[in-house]
This record gives sequence, C-alpha cells and structure tokens, in this order.
Amino acid sequence: MEWLEEVTSMHLTLCLMLLLTLLLVVDTTARRRRRRLPFPPGPTPLPIIGNMLLMDQLTHRGLARLAKLHGGLLHLRLGFVHHFVVSTPDVARQVLQVQDGVFSNRPATAAIVCLTYNRSDLAFAQCGPYWRQMRKLSVMKLFSRRKHAESWLSIPEEVDAAVCTVAKHAGSAFNVRHLAFTLTKNVVFRAAFGKRSDENQEEYIAVVQEISTLLGVLNVGDFIPWLSWMDPQGINKRLRVARATLDRFIDRIIDEHTATDAGNADMVGDMLAFLEESSHHHGQGEEGDDLNGTLRLSRANIKAVMMDVMFGGTETVAIAIEWALADLLTSPDDLKRVQEELAMVVGLHRKVHESDLDKLSFLKCVIKETLRLHPPFPLLLHQTAEHCEVAGYSIPARCPVMINVWAIGRDESAWKDADAYRPSRFAPGGDAAALDFKGNCFEFLPFGSGRRSCPGMQLGMHELELAVAQLLHCFTWALPDGMMPTELDMGDVFGLTAPRAVPLVAVPTPRLSCPLN
Repeated sequence: MEWLEEVTSMHLTLCLMLLLTLLLVVDTTARRRRRRLPFPPGPTPLPIIGNMLLMDQLTHRGLARLAKLHGGLLHLRLGFVHHFVVSTPDVARQVLQVQDGVFSNRPATAAIVCLTYNRSDLAFAQCGPYWRQMRKLSVMKLFSRRKHAESWLSIPEEVDAAVCTVAKHAGSAFNVRHLAFTLTKNVVFRAAFGKRSDENQEEYIAVVQEISTLLGVLNVGDFIPWLSWMDPQGINKRLRVARATLDRFIDRIIDEHTATDAGNADMVGDMLAFLEESSHHHGQGEEGDDLNGTLRLSRANIKAVMMDVMFGGTETVAIAIEWALADLLTSPDDLKRVQEELAMVVGLHRKVHESDLDKLSFLKCVIKETLRLHPPFPLLLHQTAEHCEVAGYSIPARCPVMINVWAIGRDESAWKDADAYRPSRFAPGGDAAALDFKGNCFEFLPFGSGRRSCPGMQLGMHELELAVAQLLHCFTWALPDGMMPTELDMGDVFGLTAPRAVPLVAVPTPRLSCPLN
C-alpha cells in the first residue's frame, strides 16, 4: 500500500500547487484591476447607446466645446465602442510623440473599409509591413521631387492656366471654389495619372466631397453592429454609389496605362511596375531601392492609393486656397500687406516665379495662419494597438482616438487671441514665430505628426503657396455687391475635411502691367 500513499501524496502536492497558482493569478488580476487607472472624464453615457444622443454634436467644433467642459483628453462611449478625443497640445505630444507606436493604427469604419478597398491604401492601412513598404514607396517615388520632376513642373503651368481663367472674368463675381478645384484636380491628374483631367468637373467635385463626408460621418452601424443591416442613416447606400463612381474613374485610368507598352512616368506607372514584377520577374529594383524585391501590389492596392491621391491631393489643397483668400478678404490690412510684399519682391511687371516663394515671408505667415484656423483634416483618426495610459488615464486597446487639430490650433493656453485671424503672429518677433507645421510643434499640427503624418506635405504646400501667391499678385480681390468683410459667411461644413459652408465668390481686377493670358 506504500505506492498508494505515494500517489495520494503526489496528488495532494499537485492540488496544492494548482490552488496556490490559481490564488496567485486571482490576486495578480485583482491587483491589476485595482491599479488600472480610470477612463478620462466625459459626458455621462446612457445604457447600451452610451453618448450616441450627442452624435450630431461630435464635430470638430462640438468636440472642442466638450473639451472645455471635460478637459484635453475626453472619453465618449458610442454604443459599444469607447472613443477618446485629444484637444490640447500637451496631450497630443503624449499620443503622437511619446507613444507614437501605440497610436499609429487607424480605425476601420464601414466607410473607410469600403472606400479604401478594405484598407489597401496608405492613409488608412494598419501600421505593419505593408504600410511601411507603401510609406517608403510614397517617399522615394510617388511624392519625390527628384523622381517626379514633371509632377512638380505641372504646378506652375496649371497655376498659370488658373490665372488665365480668372483674367477672362475680371470685373465680375467669380466662384473661387470652382477655380481652386479645377486647378488642384488638373495638378493631381497630371502628376498621378499622366494627363489633364477630362472628367466631368461637377461630377468629380461631387464625388470627392461625398467621400469627405462619408469618411467623416458617424455611422450608427459602426457602434451597434446589429443595427448595421438596417442602415438607419442610409450610409451604406451612399457608400455603394460613391464606390461605384470611384471604380469608374480609377479603372479607366489603370486600363489606359496597362494598354500601352511604354513606361509611364507618373504615379500610376510607378505602382503598375510593382504589379507587373509581382506577376513576372519578381523585380530587380534600382540600386539602393530596397522596394522592388519585396513589394507586391494588387489592383486593389493601386486603386486604393489612387483614391488617396485623388481625394487628398484635390480637396485639401483646394479648400486651403479658398480659405486663404476668404481670410484675407475679412482682413483688408493683411491683404494689403501681402500684396505690397509681392509688389516689392516680384514687381508689377511679371508673375510670381517659383524661386520667389522663399523671399515672400509674409505670404508664408498668411499660409500658416490659414492652416492653423482651417487645418486640412480637422480631426486626425488614430487607434490604439494595445492598452496604454495617457495623462493619468486608461486607454484600452483597439479604441479610436481622435486628435482635434482644429481645437488645438485654437487652444487659448497655446495661442494669443486664439480665434483671431492674425498672420503677423508667425512673423519674426511674433508670439508664434518659432512654430512650424512639420510635426514637432504640437500647438500646430495641420499635417499631423509622427509616423502617420502626411507624406504629400511638401508637394501640397508648394502648390498652395504658388497658387495663393499668383492669385494675390495678379489680381486685386473684392467682395461682390458692396459686401463688407464682416458680412462674409465664415462657417464650415464637417466631414473628414471642413470646407467653407458657402463657396467664396469675389471680384478680381488685374493689377500687373504684363499680359495675364
């Protein structure tokens, strides 16, 4: 019977060990729960629906008002999904710099999944090997001035074409929005697709604006999944229509490129080279390229990146051009100052050259102030990769985090006269003279910061500066029908971008001694 006693003793020992292990796990879990910090403050959620009754207030402006009540890190529960909103520079630094790796993913709403071909693009792809390769491709090839000199050369040509268009309407009320969209659309099509656009202007603008709205809208189905099939807001139907229009635009461009044997020196041609190599010789890249041997692109990848370029390169720059002119029309003294600078640096005998831009210091202040008050994307969309702690609060894994760049640019603790239009704040000696928009100054983040900052920033800024400089140099601008600057509607419309609620209409008058067409 000794063997039985030994077995019984072993069983007792094992049971005691398992019991002790279980007690240790329970105690550790309890300690972790006790130590876990609370969620940030926010409006009190209701059962099941949470804060969904506030959905119509969850714009960049509404979230800024909530931040004034609850603080720079705000918690909302929409249905079953926790959301967090960052509205101050110090918290933005914690999220975008100190813990950049944790916050580098993007949320996957129904609109994002649909319009980016299941997140096959660059802007909304999850941070990982594919995203890193696409980021490298964009920096080395797609937006590189060295690789795409023709793309950059198209900017002054299209700006000159815009000036000619304005000159034909001199002395009469002119739709600035329509001009800005035509300009940016033609630049994007020449840079990305190798030709000027022959698309229907109104249809193209409509689909780009619809994409912006759908990517920014709060969809009930994203927060309460079992309601998604009902589509109570009609968003799924709108997504299908927008996606079909996108497919029609993009498929035709890809088919035109693949139909020719000649290499195309544009963005689509660059991407199709990876598609061909993945299906044939698996790639011998340029020396030091480090892309062709590893990157493989499907047709969906290419279409998704084309969507990024169409949307990001067209609407964001067009909106900024329109806001820049509108802001100056509300501030005649600043308009006079920037035009005097143009006359002094360039002279009234010729148009602005690209080489003039670095000498136009006050123009650059004007552009910065426009981007501060009207950032291209008022809310930057991020998502946590894992549980983390920020500013003394707990943020769970896989939760959407919105950076309210619009609110940060108007934070009264960071900006003097935060809501006032005052370009001179960026001039030498001004209170914001040291700030730039490259992502290291967290009071000023029009292009984001960290690894998810905008890769097309340089190209977009060059186009914006040259377009605004040329329009201001070639023409004087006035509001129509004797309208006073204080009467100009400066409201905006919320989406992924925030365009003017009312298109800007102004009266141009030539101011140069040289011909404009």
